[in-house]
Amino acid sequence: MKKIDFAVIGFGHIGSRHAEEISSHTGAELKAIVDTDADALKKAKEKYPAALYSSIDEFLLHKTGIDIVCICTPNGLHINQARQIIDEDMDVLVEKPLGLYKMECDDLIEFVKVRNRNLFCVLQNRYSPPAQYLKHIVGSLKLGKIFWVEVNCYWNRDERYYKKGGWRGTNELDGGTLYTQFSHFVDILYWVFGPVKNIEGRFWDFSHKYLTEFEDTGIFSFEFEHGGAGTFNYSTALWQQNMESSFTVIGEKGALKIGGQYMDKLEYFMVEGLEKPELPNGNPPNNYGSHQGSANNHAHVIDNVVKALNGQPFDIAKAEEAAASVAIIEEVYRIRDAQKIMK
Repeated sequence: MKKIDFAVIGFGHIGSRHAEEISSHTGAELKAIVDTDADALKKAKEKYPAALYSSIDEFLLHKTGIDIVCICTPNGLHINQARQIIDEDMDVLVEKPLGLYKMECDDLIEFVKVRNRNLFCVLQNRYSPPAQYLKHIVGSLKLGKIFWVEVNCYWNRDERYYKKGGWRGTNELDGGTLYTQFSHFVDILYWVFGPVKNIEGRFWDFSHKYLTEFEDTGIFSFEFEHGGAGTFNYSTALWQQNMESSFTVIGEKGALKIGGQYMDKLEYFMVEGLEKPELPNGNPPNNYGSHQGSANNHAHVIDNVVKALNGQPFDIAKAEEAAASVAIIEEVYRIRDAQKIMK
């Protein structure tokens, strides 16, 4: 296998995770790190022998030999930065969400096709054993027709997370709770059950009035295009720590729930003709000190990128699928913005 040379743009919590997984992979090499913050570059220098740059423009002057660039910057910058990199004939791996608007995601996808490059998006919850099993059992029709799906995401995000003057919490760069915290679960909803329609919702801001420009709590209902319906309930107003990330599925021939703090357990299982399976252990959540995120499955993402760029079979979310989850969130937020967020 050809060793794949990576660069990482944005060396915050998630960028450092990318750097760690790239450096740990025998088929990858971390060649460059880009960040506008001098302290971030200082931390990078202490840990990695990569070239360091304080801007994308500076990096592009010295980019020789880079195969792919990881975009780990604020959400609202993803599209333009990805386009800038692709325009320089490199492939791109974009952290979730791919963008904040479906139209700009579609434009980027078309731009990538014209330039004959690769565009990958990080949707690492797909690699968790419970998510893989959910995809299998629904796709194999073991549950029969799907009647109802309930998604619950109850996390803590407080002043330890929303730093004063930072990008998190702004409409322009963050986009909203569903983009930054729960887009992985919107992706699982789409990946397993398909497109949704007839979205309705209500939204509240209980504890983030002075922290963010958007809601901390919401609920939206939907119908699946192929039949069935459901709700997606979410909040980042929980005190101190995350509580739950779960999918409850009621079907014609049974019901199940995958849950736990990070959707890492099969909590309920009653399906016609089947015994409750023993699922493999998943990876622990990403730990960022004061808060935790989704399962640490970035190693799977990097491994599949290396395989893809070596012409081997790979398993990674298509950019079109990443754009589909953006479309769902965008529609939910169109409804939110047409309403007054309740205090």
